[in-house]
Amino acid sequence: MLRYPRLIPTLLASALLAGLIGAAPASASHSQPNFFEASNTLLNASTRTRTFQQLQYLGVKALRVELSWYGVAPGHAAATRPSFDATNPAAYDWSAYDPVLAEAQRLGWQVLLTVTSPVPRWATSNRKAPYVTRPDDRDFQEFMTAVARHFGSKVSFYSIWNEPNHPAFLLPQFNANGSPASPRIYRGLFQAGYAGLQAAGVPQPKVLFGETAPTGYDRVSRSIGTLHDVAPLAFLREALCLNTHYVKSRSCGPLQMAGYAHHAYTIAVPPTFVTAGADNVTIGVLSRLSGALDRAAGAGAIPAHLPIYLTEFGVQSLPNKYLGVPVSVQAEYDAMAEHIAWANPRVAAFSQYLLRDDPTGGAPGSSVRGGTVGFQTGLEYVSGKAKPLYRGWSVPLTVTKVGGSVSLWGLVRPAIGPTTVTVLVQLTQTGHFRTLRTVSTDSLGYWGFRSSGHARYWRVRWTSPTGIKYEGPPIKAF
Repeated sequence: MLRYPRLIPTLLASALLAGLIGAAPASASHSQPNFFEASNTLLNASTRTRTFQQLQYLGVKALRVELSWYGVAPGHAAATRPSFDATNPAAYDWSAYDPVLAEAQRLGWQVLLTVTSPVPRWATSNRKAPYVTRPDDRDFQEFMTAVARHFGSKVSFYSIWNEPNHPAFLLPQFNANGSPASPRIYRGLFQAGYAGLQAAGVPQPKVLFGETAPTGYDRVSRSIGTLHDVAPLAFLREALCLNTHYVKSRSCGPLQMAGYAHHAYTIAVPPTFVTAGADNVTIGVLSRLSGALDRAAGAGAIPAHLPIYLTEFGVQSLPNKYLGVPVSVQAEYDAMAEHIAWANPRVAAFSQYLLRDDPTGGAPGSSVRGGTVGFQTGLEYVSGKAKPLYRGWSVPLTVTKVGGSVSLWGLVRPAIGPTTVTVLVQLTQTGHFRTLRTVSTDSLGYWGFRSSGHARYWRVRWTSPTGIKYEGPPIKAF
């Protein structure tokens, strides 16, 4: 539950402010690239230019792009594969993606390219919509060769499949007896995709494994049905041929990968929430994933000390009636989640999913039955109107209660070197914001310090070297 800081009587305001200013700085951790995914506007030619302008203003320096195999393949709706050289990039239609990756390269941004379903009808085992059932490994290997030959140096990292433990993206998830089926299907796709990249002349591809959704089941019963997610750690074990004690089958060799990708979404609660189920991994329980990776490495299934890439994340806001929080809380929770990731030395990258909200959809899970699930994780409403997160994302701020004091942490995302940021505080319900401290950031834009006392709200203000002004929304202490 939210905890609201108590109000400070006006008569104590001046003395309190003096006490706050005398606090010592907090220590820093590490950098983490933040991949921004705005496919619903970047892949649309009519909104692409403005979207890139917005992303530059926000301080974006890296993109995640999901590449649909179905969307670019020749004869994608045909039951029979057309006659063509599937390793030849000229056979595909890359027109929706080329302008995005070209502009990212011009801006010097990293690109994570997630190659995923739906797949061409002719590459599925049952030739039936939604074209995600048992994709053919050989076809996928040839496609990945074409992908690498076409995009080349425009891609910094590849990732194979989006949420392969989710039935909207890969089927079947479970066998008839209730045991997981998707992990071994995914293992074959990953090996094929990796081999395809090598065939394109990339000897040691930077490929992320996983891209797993945060929750699910280890097994399902007949009453539950098979159209459910496999829990991410159960998926990880099965895909790596590990039993529940992390002992590897002798029939499976180790897999090479550059990192493990995961989508650590949570529900409408603070990001520190500890979700039930030992094999589920939301943002508040990342140690479950790092522990599982260490055990898998100890079994010889993957490289040791594998970094974690949180490649898709966002906080749902209203009007999502199932998972949404108030938009003011969205800005607070989003910064808290980024702080959690930044403080974890195992996390190599964080992410923001969506600039603009999707249209509202049905309840979670409805997508596997032909419905739509809209994400309201954006910085803007579907209308394009800005939420508080639009102001807060460039200058995220967290205020954490520590005994009788508070610890402040923040980032000036658009900065390209050390800078100074002004921290403001509102001491009473009716008082104005006043300067608490002007603080210097490190070379990556991060800053932090400890303050004594209480206040109602905090916010930050920063002006870029070119005169662009940024001011975050009011933030409460948690």
